[in-house]
Amino acid sequence: MRDKIEHFKLKDQHGELFNTEDLLGNKKILLSFHPLAFTKLCSKQMKELEERYDEIANLGVYPVGISVDPVPAKHAWAKELGIKKLRILSDFWPHGGIAKMLGIFREQDGFSERANIIVDENGEIIFKKVYEIRELPDLNEILEFLKR
Repeated sequence: MRDKIEHFKLKDQHGELFNTEDLLGNKKILLSFHPLAFTKLCSKQMKELEERYDEIANLGVYPVGISVDPVPAKHAWAKELGIKKLRILSDFWPHGGIAKMLGIFREQDGFSERANIIVDENGEIIFKKVYEIRELPDLNEILEFLKR
């Protein structure tokens, strides 16, 4: 698997622009897709990413959460979860555009699969795993992969 991503820009929970061009060349990016904000399992997924943010960042990886929810919902949800470091991106418009680009958009449901995708410094996908919707992604799996 050595597919390249197209550069993209999305707003985070604060309405600030996240641009892959700002990171690629310097860091890997972990795109942690979750179906919808304000759901129990998605909340656990983002809280764990927040709790282990420094551990991931210390490996030269910039972790972000991402789903189709609009920015105002992301803002309220991040505040409710106590998210301080993690940027949670809104793939709202065009609806699910990044998830579609990566082949993980569930057309029948209107949201993405639950997935972790790691993009290297050159924009190449070096890790991609789609989880069952009701399965919490294992961050230890990501850390083990990154430490190789």
